[in-house]
Amino acid sequence: TKPLLQIALDYVDGNNVFRVAELVRNYVDILDIGTLLLKKEGVRVIAKIKQAFPDKLVFADTKTLDLGQQEARLVFEAGADMMSVCGAASDATIELAIREARFWGRKVLIDLIGTDISYRQIKRLSYFQPDYITIHTGIDEWHTENTLFEKVEVISHISPLPLAIAGGIQLDDIPYLLVFHPAIIIVGTAITTAPQPQKVAQYFWESIHATSFLIHKDLEHA
Repeated sequence: TKPLLQIALDYVDGNNVFRVAELVRNYVDILDIGTLLLKKEGVRVIAKIKQAFPDKLVFADTKTLDLGQQEARLVFEAGADMMSVCGAASDATIELAIREARFWGRKVLIDLIGTDISYRQIKRLSYFQPDYITIHTGIDEWHTENTLFEKVEVISHISPLPLAIAGGIQLDDIPYLLVFHPAIIIVGTAITTAPQPQKVAQYFWESIHATSFLIHKDLEHA
């Protein structure tokens, strides 16, 4: 199946977030209220985005480390369809956030940012049955070494859960990433800082759909 395209609105300020979202709405499936934007604007931005784009999934990148139930309730009450919990959070925090998500009929992504990628870690997180595991190279890591591809190669072979992939993804990366059958591909600055965000979003959408079609045809003839 084709992965969903998620646009991360981290570096879009409150005045421009709706303009950018409107420009790309025809080419993305999920509007990602990034951690930085969420901290600047508060949960009210979730409600505004959901009201303006009711046909899109809205993801609140809370990166929850504590107060799992309370933070989940906060963003789901505001209208978020999905939220993130850090893999480094305690078992209790992860369990409480997922339990609250199930109550609301919403989804939780476990973000591996800052955690190891051992089989033991993946097995631990899989026990809680989140909706997705997010392979994520953080922005601060880009200044040292981008290890996103190495993480994808390892985790895709040991995780039983659907994968989301994030971290400086560029258009040329799409054909390679699709080989690992991600459920969600998360793109941020490659789209949001482009002179024509709608054109770049269209290119990503077309690359995902065209490459997915070719991979599917190859599997049919294998």
